[in-house]
Amino acid sequence: MQVSSVRNPLAELRELGIANTAGIHYQLAPEILVTQTLSRDQGVLADCGALVVHTGEFTGRAPKDKFIVKDELTANTVNWNDFNQPITPAYFDILYNRVTQYFAGKEVWMRDCYACAHTDYRTNIRVITETPWANLFAYNMFLRPQEEALDFEHPDWTIMHAPGCLANPATDGTRQHNFSVVDFSKKMILIGGSAYTGEIKKGIFTILNYELPHYKGVLSMHCSANQGKDGDTAIFFGLSGTGKTTLSADPERKLIGDDEHGWDDNGIFNFEGGCYAKCIDLSEEKEPQIYSAIREGAMLENTRFYPGTRQVDFSDKTITENTRVSYPLHYIINAMEPSIGGIPKNIFFLTCDAYGVLPPISRLTPEQTMYQFISGYTARVAGTEAGVTEPKSTFSACFGAPFLPLHPAQYAQMLGERMRRHHVNVWLVNTGWTGGPYGTGQRIKLTYTRAIIAAVLQGALDKLAYMEHSIFGFAVPELCPGVPSDILDPRNTWEDKAAYDLQAKELARQFIHNFSKYEMQTPPEILAAAPKAE
Repeated sequence: MQVSSVRNPLAELRELGIANTAGIHYQLAPEILVTQTLSRDQGVLADCGALVVHTGEFTGRAPKDKFIVKDELTANTVNWNDFNQPITPAYFDILYNRVTQYFAGKEVWMRDCYACAHTDYRTNIRVITETPWANLFAYNMFLRPQEEALDFEHPDWTIMHAPGCLANPATDGTRQHNFSVVDFSKKMILIGGSAYTGEIKKGIFTILNYELPHYKGVLSMHCSANQGKDGDTAIFFGLSGTGKTTLSADPERKLIGDDEHGWDDNGIFNFEGGCYAKCIDLSEEKEPQIYSAIREGAMLENTRFYPGTRQVDFSDKTITENTRVSYPLHYIINAMEPSIGGIPKNIFFLTCDAYGVLPPISRLTPEQTMYQFISGYTARVAGTEAGVTEPKSTFSACFGAPFLPLHPAQYAQMLGERMRRHHVNVWLVNTGWTGGPYGTGQRIKLTYTRAIIAAVLQGALDKLAYMEHSIFGFAVPELCPGVPSDILDPRNTWEDKAAYDLQAKELARQFIHNFSKYEMQTPPEILAAAPKAE
């Protein structure tokens, strides 16, 4: 048994029902976990020093196989839907026994870590895995306690990650052999049948999205965040593939975090201790901070090498478009420590519009902000979820519906209250297509998007002239430093202007249709911010 603390992992595993293991590896250093991964032929080293692993059958999340235990605690508090699927306590017990028995006779890796950089909201986590590299992922992604504190901290939540443990749908209450199950009463997450490490990360995000708003009055957000030299904080909402990680990694600003944050009365704080960045088509020129973070200790998932080398080919989509890298937050040179920021001055809603309809930058009114936040429009980028092979439009409430156990209106109400109280500026940024839809137009250049963000943060758009988008009603700047003015109005980029009008009206109809399920809970002034389809 390898242990680097005076704790008794053997006894603690037995308390969980895990016994007769072939070995217990507790709280190991990342370099040891890398060595163990290599010695077990579960990964290889790239020439940059990063560990490269393949996650097997699943290279993305499986939202159709995620469940929440429905009991007295959750029956009337969770917003039950396609993302929050109920499972009975009895089925959870069956799966729990299956997972704990599965670990018998196998090596087990165990790590104590925590979420939430703000000490008032610290959530201690115990992660139990069947591979050393999944344990390395937990080391990279969660906050790392001081060694001397381990003997005084007790886990609030436990995650068991057992990719080799397969469910029997006929007896276990699952859809198929893989599963991710959250039990809020027992404070336990079970993951089986999938080695994709993102299930670990998003499992914790899901429980924080329930506990922090419900019990603490803290707004939980699917966003990245950074802070300028003058202390001005900016946050970037958006689903995977819209640019949260890329756009928040700014050499001129301190990175607070790239994906998950909370907002209390005093400011914002990161939930995580690391970054989980997409790697497809990554280059040093476009994303130098992320590129330089891929080094010893970082872990690449589902990437491939150039033939005959150990050099990563970031353009290779053979395994998946959802190639990933995890690394500790401090691998970003200008990361904030601790990762806590002030009240946001600017909020960016990032969308990857596959239709080429939305402007690269728009300023939103408070009513438009709430409408767009509840809508959460983007294009689901290929590879982020199992079975998605090409972009398609989707609406994800609060830019994070798969991870929100509560009703979207609760998060929207909290955001709206904070915006009004602090007079926050809100912008909609399209990082998707221009000049036509996907397949015809082109992706908006990253250099243009960076110039747009910089202009907003520097206040360069505050006193410029704006025009109103004819269908969506957004205020669109007529000029923006560093960006060709002819792309600011997306209609100008289409050769066939009538085709643009038809496409824009079709997208407007999609917005209105999607929002119909929220009409009963929505004030009339927010409903009036809907686009005009006719």
